[in-house]
Amino acid sequence: MIRPVDVLLEFLEAEKARGVSHVHLDDGAREVLRDIFNRAKTGGAAPAAVEPVTVSAAVPAVREPLPTITLNEEPKPVVVSKSLSIAGSTKAEQLASLRQQAENWGPAKSLGSLRETMVFATGNPDARVMLVGEAPGYQEEREREPFVGPAGQKLNDILKAMGISREQVYISNIVKFRPATPKQTTNNRKPTPEEMAACMPFVRAEIGIVKPECVIALGGTAAEGLLGLEGTVTSMRGPWHDFEGTPVRVTYHPSYLLQSGGSNNVKRQVWEDMLAVMEKIGLPISDKQRGYFLPKP
Repeated sequence: MIRPVDVLLEFLEAEKARGVSHVHLDDGAREVLRDIFNRAKTGGAAPAAVEPVTVSAAVPAVREPLPTITLNEEPKPVVVSKSLSIAGSTKAEQLASLRQQAENWGPAKSLGSLRETMVFATGNPDARVMLVGEAPGYQEEREREPFVGPAGQKLNDILKAMGISREQVYISNIVKFRPATPKQTTNNRKPTPEEMAACMPFVRAEIGIVKPECVIALGGTAAEGLLGLEGTVTSMRGPWHDFEGTPVRVTYHPSYLLQSGGSNNVKRQVWEDMLAVMEKIGLPISDKQRGYFLPKP
């Protein structure tokens, strides 16, 4: 006797040969398969009372694009993208299309050195200032947002001192996935040039969509990935750089401020970079702001 499962498997193999990748299971078909699955798992024989199942009853005609349904709830098939396209009529829609593509970005996934969780960007699509870091860390991966945790709070404090809020700027990273390490817990590492190059199409597209008046590169790694610079942040900061027509200012990463033990000298250098940004986009600067972190007379 032909078993129902044999009929189903034969049908699915034929559909696969036709190039069909998704089928829809109705409630009756799921019940039959679930019963067979449970009996097989417990070592029982196939139920004698089960009537032979016709394909038309158990598996209705293919209706795409319905999701794949499996008895053990395996993940849906992943389509890996290798080419970047921008869709949408508004900046928000265009950035959303980039975010969706970043989830399964082939050039990054194929490296095998990045973790699975994608951390895209946050902020105002019409921002006048865009800030770019290097890659998400442990906290960013957990919350799926760049610059959270202590470094994120320090960045918020810097923005507040400038007279702007986090919601007014656009914040991104060169790399959209946390760089992996063996037996990784909360430890992070610097992304490699290959990892940065794999994700740079997104950063380039983000800058092209947002069109900020200037970009702030937070840390040497961000400056390396964005501008191709080498050396220390000390050697990079000071002058304005250019990224495809957009002015870029390099400054220390907020985490460096935390690691430096609250050095007023480092704080002042960062603040001088922020003053230059404020002047570039025409933000008002008070005497009090100009005097932040200067030695007291």
